[in-house]
Amino acid sequence: MIKKIYFLTLGCAKNEVDTSVMEGILQDHAYDIVDDPLEADAIFVNTCGFIESAKEESIDWILQLAKLKEEGQLQKLYLTGCLAQRYPEELKREIPEIDGILGPGYISRIADYLDSGQDGFFTEEISTDYTEGKRKLPSGVTAYVKIAEGCNNRCSYCIIPYLRGNNRSRKIEDIVEEVKDLVAQGTREVILVAQNSTDYGIDLYGHYALADLLRELVKIQDLKWIRILYAYPDHFTEDLIDLMAKEEKILPYLDMPLQHASNKILRAMNRKSSRESLEDLIGKLKARIDHLVLRSTFIVGFPGEEEEDVQELLDFIEKIGFDRLGVFTYSREENTKAYTMEGQVPEEEKEKRFQKVMAAQRSISESRLKKQVGRVLDILIEEKIDDGHYLGRSYLDIPEVDGQVYVESTSPLDIGSFYPVKIQETTDYDMEGVAL
Repeated sequence: MIKKIYFLTLGCAKNEVDTSVMEGILQDHAYDIVDDPLEADAIFVNTCGFIESAKEESIDWILQLAKLKEEGQLQKLYLTGCLAQRYPEELKREIPEIDGILGPGYISRIADYLDSGQDGFFTEEISTDYTEGKRKLPSGVTAYVKIAEGCNNRCSYCIIPYLRGNNRSRKIEDIVEEVKDLVAQGTREVILVAQNSTDYGIDLYGHYALADLLRELVKIQDLKWIRILYAYPDHFTEDLIDLMAKEEKILPYLDMPLQHASNKILRAMNRKSSRESLEDLIGKLKARIDHLVLRSTFIVGFPGEEEEDVQELLDFIEKIGFDRLGVFTYSREENTKAYTMEGQVPEEEKEKRFQKVMAAQRSISESRLKKQVGRVLDILIEEKIDDGHYLGRSYLDIPEVDGQVYVESTSPLDIGSFYPVKIQETTDYDMEGVAL
């Protein structure tokens, strides 16, 4: 009999939210969520299948957990998430220890699935809505909040819309209620996530409504920080810019995935932006939002990319001066338009371009971070190193992705609280300061 469930969550923050929804549903049905896989009767692996490296990580973990079942330490091994949705038959054939798959469209039925005692592979539906009111709310001062499912874009390199469906926004009142519940149990920072955050609301309200949502969230009294991730540039409204400029709770931090700066490559990627429109938007954001921190991601080695395109990307990165930047080598994904494009770039050349862009950004990040020296920033304390020394984050940093702040204090600091810290030194990506 299965009563104890362990979840292994891989990939992005959106998967973390999905896992917490499944945990909440199971707890409502008297299942126990355990923290140790060796205590579990069944394990669910919430997989990622976005790019090759993510697929490899998921497969490695599945194989490790399959050994537990082979050795008799585990009754059932189940999969969910994007990799499971994408390759159910292949996974079933190659790893017979897998007992079943629940695609992302079926996570609301997870308790019924286990109650039935009938294993199966369910991946047909992809366009179900977020399951409201069931999430196991995470403890801690920071929490991710999913505001929409799916994506309306059809970027030529991306498989996600075919696994998750079109954009489906949650109602403003439902999101506000979830955030209020989080704040009531101690959350002070919420990080809004979706496949494309700036598309929020178009399906429900007939207009891009991220600003409308934020206007309601800032009213929540004990909420201190609101951070926006995955804000695509295409539908960044004037209303949203104005709100970010004036509302202190909305952090002047933007994660805006741009992917390239060469118009030729942007067109091949089926992106709606041009280099010119990107420069105009970023210029407007920097002019109107004080102390804006801008993060982006780019792809190198896309089919047809030549040295002049790489140079244009480097010129763009240097001109904009991104505070934070991630670079990926193009991952050739079957069933995407880019998979069959001519001009596929050899892997060794992709790696050279990756190193070139990262080297350029390293010096930019270091230079940008040095400008924080002398500023007093609110720092969220997250870990005690030893007496008088702590680790924390500023508004410049998202968890587990950006840098950290090493804080020295003559008085004890509370984990999960905010303190003013004067920044004294910086490294490539981190800062050091003294609590005031």
